[in-house]
Amino acid sequence: MMDPDHALFVAIVDEGGLAAAGRRLHISPAMMSKRLARLEERLGAKLVHRTTRRLALTPAGERLHADLRSILAALDDAERRVTGASAVASGPLRITAPTSFGRMHLAPYLQRFIDAHPRVELSVDLSDDFTDLMESRADLAIRITADPGQGLTARQLATNRRILCAAPAYLDRFGAPETIADLKNHRLLAADGQMPWRLVGPKGPVVVEGDSHVRTNSSELVREVALAGGGIALRSLWDISAALGRADVRQILPDYEGSADVGLFAVQLPQHNPPAAITAFIDFLVTLYVPTPPWDRIGLL
Repeated sequence: MMDPDHALFVAIVDEGGLAAAGRRLHISPAMMSKRLARLEERLGAKLVHRTTRRLALTPAGERLHADLRSILAALDDAERRVTGASAVASGPLRITAPTSFGRMHLAPYLQRFIDAHPRVELSVDLSDDFTDLMESRADLAIRITADPGQGLTARQLATNRRILCAAPAYLDRFGAPETIADLKNHRLLAADGQMPWRLVGPKGPVVVEGDSHVRTNSSELVREVALAGGGIALRSLWDISAALGRADVRQILPDYEGSADVGLFAVQLPQHNPPAAITAFIDFLVTLYVPTPPWDRIGLL
């Protein structure tokens, strides 16, 4: 059996605090605090920083939590092998993903995973904010980035091609730029933090400076303004390919695209023996996006 104070520590981290973990374990907050202090004293290391609003792990706490989760997963797998259920994914699984991507390219397929793994308790959080896996207690994050995160285990699922595009209404009104330099005379659209645009053209990298015609923190709003004829946007194919297929937008300056170092990743905390539910979900994502993701199957570009 695992040391009960180790299991208590894992519960504190997974639930995000002593009170929530105590409710799960049916232990009073005072006793939770006492046992955590006992564990820290025995190990000679501070594991958790506690404030009135949040809980944060120390480096020692992060290492211990990662090791203990691997041990718990191994114990669970050992029991499942004995009972003949080692291949069955089960238990809670917390996923995070960007809002637009999750709505467009994850939600429509989730029922397949739910049907295939009915014992998994799936929870999905959609947010455009950077999600810290430790702080959010998420098991897996889908990230569209050039850097999945230092010290994390990442599986690249797809590239992330980004093209310059505008609606026919905008092009009819203002004309299409003929050179990359012409962009300075056009209405550009980007969410906060997305400018300048870093593109790759026939002669190598190009940086496009400028301010968005509409200020917003929402990439989804940028997409809708572009579709309505409000300006030129740099959009990912996963986001805009269906609109291209319907001719709601047109690609412009096709010799220039967003830099190719950005990709779609499945990211998790490093574990020697991850729970079967995490492995099953990554396998599910691979069937969706590897080698040809849905947004590339339209055959437009």
